[in-house]
Amino acid sequence: MRTKVAIIGGGPSGLILSQLLDLQGIDNVVLERKTQEYVLKRIRAGVLEQGLVDLLHTAEVAEPMLKNGAMHDGFQICYNGRSARIDLKGLVGAGVMVYGQTEITRDLYAARKAMGGVILEEAEVTNIEGIHTKQPKVHFSRGGENHQLACDFVVGCDGFHGASRQAIPAGDLKTFEKVYPFGWLGILSETPPISHELIYASHDRGFALCSMRHSNLSRYYLQVPLSDRVEDWSDDKFWHELRLRLPTEVAKNLVTGPSIEKSIAPLRSFVCENMRYGNLFLAGDAAHIVPPTGAKGLNLAASDIHYLSNALIQYYHDGDESGLDGYLETALKRVWKAERFSWWMTSLLHKLPSGAGENGDFTHRMQTAELDYIFNSPAALKSLAENYVGLPY
Repeated sequence: MRTKVAIIGGGPSGLILSQLLDLQGIDNVVLERKTQEYVLKRIRAGVLEQGLVDLLHTAEVAEPMLKNGAMHDGFQICYNGRSARIDLKGLVGAGVMVYGQTEITRDLYAARKAMGGVILEEAEVTNIEGIHTKQPKVHFSRGGENHQLACDFVVGCDGFHGASRQAIPAGDLKTFEKVYPFGWLGILSETPPISHELIYASHDRGFALCSMRHSNLSRYYLQVPLSDRVEDWSDDKFWHELRLRLPTEVAKNLVTGPSIEKSIAPLRSFVCENMRYGNLFLAGDAAHIVPPTGAKGLNLAASDIHYLSNALIQYYHDGDESGLDGYLETALKRVWKAERFSWWMTSLLHKLPSGAGENGDFTHRMQTAELDYIFNSPAALKSLAENYVGLPY
């Protein structure tokens, strides 16, 4: 087999790139290790920056999002028993779109099918050969047989544990990582959301987040120790703990019900600065991970795809390689800014290991001082809002 661009990974990043290239007449093949059914069972983020919304318009898949998504002009932060609202629209003139990643992926699969896009499911990449040549080859197994896909470029959109980053020799990898000493226990329930906007709660018992997918599908999270297991948390225990971490006037609006999905995810910050290695390009979670507190994971992947799709289109239409040559520097600038914001939000709102001094818990007092400063400083509020809605591409 031969194509121009081999895309490893059939999640939203790989599918958006495939769609954008196909719309410009650039042949590509997507290799996905799992089935479409499996991919669509993944429960992921649902807060979209304007940049991602614009990208979905460009990819001609925005109609379902416009019909079923919801624009949010603000969100709430609860601390010290009170709630304060961040007026995104008033502060920076923009909001965010709430629309689930699963729904985006489903829309993209439908669009690729309608255009006759080539997506090879259950294709396990075993090796990437000739990365530094003009004709790399992706070796993969499928249906009990071995295959190879020759191409001009390989794009790795296959996540943190995928094969694409592993194709870079360990001695050449330049990575940075911070692992947080807690995780997020998340549940999905067919219940009305507690609020029409997201609620982030900082509490002595730990962080909590109240989110939603639509008017009768809610997503809630609790900070938990990494030693906890899903089996340790019954639904009743989860709802009880969530109520404890919310102000009374907020908690009284909580509608509970059976969970339809429950999982624990560890939190980490990770960057692989080898976002280009020869003719292999990394995008999304293959190159970077952010803690979910700032809602930047999917959005950061989208900015990678924005830069990379434009660079590939520029190359194939005009023979101009400047976009490809500049991808690493351009993408990394935004990656590190998003990493900073996500690390800051996580450090601000979670219960962190104590830094006790003569007058008690230093870390907690610093968090309280920072929150008090934010809500008494127009400049600090605007900075928070600017980063939350997304820095420009």
